[in-house]
Amino acid sequence: MFAYKTNRVSFNMHVKQIIGLFVLAASITTAKAQKTAVKRPNIIFILADDLGYGNVSSFNSRSPIKTPNIDKLAQEGTKFTHFYAGNTVCAPSRAALMTGKHMGHAYIRGNANASLRPQDTTLAQHLQNNGYVTGMFGKWGLGLENEPGAPHLKGFDSFYGYLLQRHAHHYYTDHLFEVKNRELSKVNIDSAQYVPDLILDHALGFIKENKNKPFFLYLSTTLPHAELKVPENLMKKFQNDDGSSKYPPEKPYYQNGASYHSQPQPHAAFAAMMYRLDQDVANIVKQVKNLGLENDTYIIFTSDNGPHEEGGGDPAYFNSSGPLRGVKRDLYEGGIRVPLIVRAPGRVPAGKTREDAWAFWDMMPTIGQLTSTTVPGNIDGISFVNALSGNTQKQHEYLYWQFSEKGFKEALLQGNWKLIRYKDKGKPEVLELYNLRSDVGEKNNIASTNYAKVQELKSLMKKSKTTSENPAFNWDDVEQ
Repeated sequence: MFAYKTNRVSFNMHVKQIIGLFVLAASITTAKAQKTAVKRPNIIFILADDLGYGNVSSFNSRSPIKTPNIDKLAQEGTKFTHFYAGNTVCAPSRAALMTGKHMGHAYIRGNANASLRPQDTTLAQHLQNNGYVTGMFGKWGLGLENEPGAPHLKGFDSFYGYLLQRHAHHYYTDHLFEVKNRELSKVNIDSAQYVPDLILDHALGFIKENKNKPFFLYLSTTLPHAELKVPENLMKKFQNDDGSSKYPPEKPYYQNGASYHSQPQPHAAFAAMMYRLDQDVANIVKQVKNLGLENDTYIIFTSDNGPHEEGGGDPAYFNSSGPLRGVKRDLYEGGIRVPLIVRAPGRVPAGKTREDAWAFWDMMPTIGQLTSTTVPGNIDGISFVNALSGNTQKQHEYLYWQFSEKGFKEALLQGNWKLIRYKDKGKPEVLELYNLRSDVGEKNNIASTNYAKVQELKSLMKKSKTTSENPAFNWDDVEQ
């Protein structure tokens, strides 16, 4: 009798243990499933400065400079060949990226008075409100320390870099700005330090520090913007043993009162800067892989506008616009079409090329959908998540830009048709129409033989814009 009771007790204990193990296993499985279900991807957005469409060798086989690490990013992700910057210069392009509004509705439409207002909410703010840790390193350009557009007021938990565009012209400086605990301060630095080194170190540190949290990293490098300057040891890689340039003939650039310092070998310096940019991309990817974040991270690489001619820049020599016409400050394709690569293993198809026509103002709703983040409805962007996933994507009816340096100009793209309009005060308008399918280099203006199409696109231009609320960009008296 005693033995029977003992066996029965033992049996019951075993049953309870087995049931407990099943319950524990089920709980672990459920927890893992829930963790997987709620896991939100990290976003790393790398923005090059004045990088031309043709400066990335995977976009331009004729480029004299190779970018193997950026090309590898394309091999491991999807390359978009019809992607557009927010504008043809720095500040308005970045404003479109951050606010989701194109140049017909944006508050900032040029480089002057480039501070966002309190009511201009940014992608970083929306991600921050959704529990993302947000960090930005490099050039901001949308508000100084005493302005409402300063980065700590626009959604960044961490920041290290330049606030002012002109300050970012200099790769050696005695100070930068920093945000810690959402407070902004000026920090003194050793003026012998190459600022891209500091920016990259902060970006890599941010990834490591936040590896266990969903994060948004905005790496806004100043490479390869003028001035054309690199450390001496890097410069030597692009010089012969006698110190001459490997990219002859060189035309020295002299400062002559400009903000850029002199550069006796601008070709060699630009090549060195492109090499450094390519290495920085490799270091970001390496950090993501080493920390086991590869399958949870979108890496997005692009440029803020077309290639520059400043400080000795020579886009013709480097074929920086590739097959496109124009450079920075133009509304031709070379001024606004930029390379875009998106890499996210298991989420974005590898080795694919797509021709979807989309732009900076689409990044807010796209990243919003990727991260389950609510973004405003009164923006111009639409989500291109389907395109990133390799699926059929809804396209824009049209894309629109405007800019006013050396006269007012605006452009509208609808399908293969591109209309550019020039209008100076007191002068008749000039209209140029191109069919990009047959004329990607915009060589043949066919406006005079396509009156109906010109009028159709011109009507859309009027529909696309409102009067700027910023007096610096109120061009109504010019453009009419």
